[in-house]
Amino acid sequence: MQHPVKPTSHMGFLLIPQFSMLSMSAAVEPLRIANRLSQSTLFEWFFYSQDAQPVCASNGITVAPTRQMHDTDGLDALIVVAGIDALGANTSGNNSQDDKLNQWLRRLSRRAIKLGATSTGSLLLARANLLQHSPCTIHWENIDSFREQFPKLRISGELYEMDTHFMTCSGGISGLDMMLNLITQEHGQQLAKAVAEQCIHPSIRQAHEQQRMEIQTRLSIHHPRLIKAIELMQEHTDESVPLQAVATNAGLSLRQMERLFKQYFGLRPAQFYLDLRLAKAQALLLQSSLSTFEIATACGFNSTSYLAKRYRLKYAMSPRQARLQSSTTVGLGIQ
Repeated sequence: MQHPVKPTSHMGFLLIPQFSMLSMSAAVEPLRIANRLSQSTLFEWFFYSQDAQPVCASNGITVAPTRQMHDTDGLDALIVVAGIDALGANTSGNNSQDDKLNQWLRRLSRRAIKLGATSTGSLLLARANLLQHSPCTIHWENIDSFREQFPKLRISGELYEMDTHFMTCSGGISGLDMMLNLITQEHGQQLAKAVAEQCIHPSIRQAHEQQRMEIQTRLSIHHPRLIKAIELMQEHTDESVPLQAVATNAGLSLRQMERLFKQYFGLRPAQFYLDLRLAKAQALLLQSSLSTFEIATACGFNSTSYLAKRYRLKYAMSPRQARLQSSTTVGLGIQ
């Protein structure tokens, strides 16, 4: 018995300047492959830009829009494809183009068009006040600043989040997993698995799988108690937990912990912990509009002057200088 063919799904992709080409391709290519394997037009897709002009990706490749923003008839879903430049965009609320984008996204939502985002595109959906009732995710590099700016949102560290109204993914190749999940929902698991195989993607990752490598892989360490100590430090960058408490909870003596950090990193635990908190402070400076006082508090420093002193020693510039340079240095990864 032949199954009835479902109507074509029409997908829009709003390209933000300096968007990640990897994120865009990971979201679009599964749709193309699904069409080829099914020998039918299951999906059609369109590219939008805010000014109807070609948009340059972070790798220098330019993509031309195929529709203008007023042409959204028949659209089933719209995904905001962003990258490093979204971090500095749409912050003032006074820019007419930013207001226009927010209004446009809200109009689409009111029309029950499903909205989505890759990587930092979640930031633009949040700034349009569209994620208050749905879980969302973002690239791991931006999650701290996202949580600080939007403390009331249900922000997770998942690869992707999907519900009836919104779908967001953390960027990079996670868009492939999100779209494979969408294909599963609309056309079944068999087709989704066939698309994954065509992508040389041996398994469709579940949403809860980690964005980042395991600590032991990323840092090339295999000592379980040292890993536990590092995890405890990472979980408490908003306060400075006493090293004795870290050691005790990791099942180590303070002397053992000192020896392990020296052996594996050439650093004392205090310096390693401080570097973690300074890295978070740097991310907040470059990726948010939080005040230096708010950043110091969020990173466990008891004053802005102490943060400035430590920051200058680590990065050879003050927090203020780092923020002034952020327009050209924002974004630390490919996303």
